[in-house]
Amino acid sequence: MINTENGLQGFEFRSIQDLSVEKSRKELGQEEFLELMTAQLQNQDPMKPMESGEFLTQIAQFSTVEGVGDLNESFGKLSESLVSNQALQAANLVGRSVLAPTGLAALSQGGSITGAVELPAASNDVVVNVYDQAGQLVRRVDLGSQAAGSVSFRWDGLKDDGQFAPPGTYFVSGEASVDGRTEAVDTLLESRVRSVTLSNSGGLLLDLDGVGSLDFSEVQQIL
Repeated sequence: MINTENGLQGFEFRSIQDLSVEKSRKELGQEEFLELMTAQLQNQDPMKPMESGEFLTQIAQFSTVEGVGDLNESFGKLSESLVSNQALQAANLVGRSVLAPTGLAALSQGGSITGAVELPAASNDVVVNVYDQAGQLVRRVDLGSQAAGSVSFRWDGLKDDGQFAPPGTYFVSGEASVDGRTEAVDTLLESRVRSVTLSNSGGLLLDLDGVGSLDFSEVQQIL
């Protein structure tokens, strides 16, 4: 006769949930889990047998936890791989030029500023305006009539009075006449990448000559 009051020959019944407390001392793998589950079934109290629903629930819980753990490990490895790839991209960007909607561009001694305006529709009058750091208009680059799309431009560094503008950072914006109205259009400027760093979020931050920091996601084209 089995003494149900004192348990089965002193066997201590513990559920799988109770065993999870010991996880900090020892990792519970799938093999160990199945062994414990088998022992629990073999030694369960006949007066209080484990219901099949509870048994299946514990297996499902373990499988879910194990699956999530494996998934987290996979994502961790993927994240490390992406960061490594970004680091390689960063190394290749230094010294190259990019097109981005910075609004600013650096003019070197005897150099020029290049970029592109994005026209939403055809225009019979497209103009690029160049301003110095004081906000004074120093040059209007007339691009004339253009079809919709990307239109490249180049400022040769000359002011409207024919004199060379001093080296420095200039503000550049484009405008176009569309349906009889003059409106601002997106302007992309070419800048040289001086250095690249990885942000805390894992993204790339570019340090552009004459512009400063720019998120890599804003780059429209690498030249």
